[in-house]
Amino acid sequence: MAAYIGFQPSDFFSTKLYTGTGSSNAITGVGFQPDTTWIKDRDATQPHVLFDAVRGANKRLYPNTTAAQGTETQALMSFDSDGFTLGTWGDLNNTDDFVSWNWKAGTTTGLSGSTVTLEAYSINTTSGIGIYQYTDASPTGRVIAHGLGIAPRFLMIKNLGMTTDWACYHRDISPSDLTQSGDYFIRLNTNAARNDNSGYFDDTLTDATNITVGADNPVGGSGQTLICYAFAPIQGYSFFGGYEGNGNADGPFIHTGFQPAFVMLKEAVGGNAGGWFMYDDKRPSSTDGSTYNTNTDYLLADTTAAEAQNYQIDFLSNGFKLRHSGGFVNGSGNDYIFAAFAKFPFVSSNSIPTTAR
Repeated sequence: MAAYIGFQPSDFFSTKLYTGTGSSNAITGVGFQPDTTWIKDRDATQPHVLFDAVRGANKRLYPNTTAAQGTETQALMSFDSDGFTLGTWGDLNNTDDFVSWNWKAGTTTGLSGSTVTLEAYSINTTSGIGIYQYTDASPTGRVIAHGLGIAPRFLMIKNLGMTTDWACYHRDISPSDLTQSGDYFIRLNTNAARNDNSGYFDDTLTDATNITVGADNPVGGSGQTLICYAFAPIQGYSFFGGYEGNGNADGPFIHTGFQPAFVMLKEAVGGNAGGWFMYDDKRPSSTDGSTYNTNTDYLLADTTAAEAQNYQIDFLSNGFKLRHSGGFVNGSGNDYIFAAFAKFPFVSSNSIPTTAR
């Protein structure tokens, strides 16, 4: 039996839980030096906060709001060899329990071919992640030459200097005709369903070379500076797909080819205003305090809400399964998109299949 991948997913993605101290706090145990870190207070109605090494450690963004980039000198102060160091900023370091999701990129030179101005970037072709800070100076044909070698299937883009929505691209946002996926966008900071607007992704699919963005302010605009997080699928490590709900507590099974460590899902087409549900393998199920199935604890990427319990999901050896009939995650006939990262590939370099948790 062939191996899917010859590396450990935990070398490139890691969920790290921590408890704040209110004073300078070095968070270790991530397993690598992250290039992107997304943090949320699990206990309180505090914002999600996103940092990356491309913009600089103390530059914060709020995924759940339209706010422009801000500088917090006592927030995330540095990316370290096995984690990150926090200052005294209360949104990240009060006495509550927190979750951080961390991704590794790394390569910062060698890209060419973009028609926008790439001010800084970090990419990793092994894990399929790219982080690009760019300025739009092109009147037409705005292209980011991403350097990943595989077409990204999920993008998150934010204007750094203005109060604008987050614009997301997802390859499965148009399930009835995938060739039209570039026609649509969906907002990260709201629970709204998809919208059709050529000003976002120029009605163009990503490909193995380029990301095409439009002229509208959330993704472009003359002289505007933006950040783009791009994710390309890597067999056995990451998967970005969709599913149709069945409205039943015995919900659909979604094959990913790995045991998930993290799943974020969102209704894209349907009658419910479902938010961006975030699950991982480190936060315990509130029903029994374990990290075994069923996973009931979720956070919503588009709100400040604290961790809640409902909308159950199982993490299995080769995918995940919905265990709730609620329309936000499993409405009958409704279409959903998701992003998933692996804990273990179904088959790793030792050719031994993983087991369900």
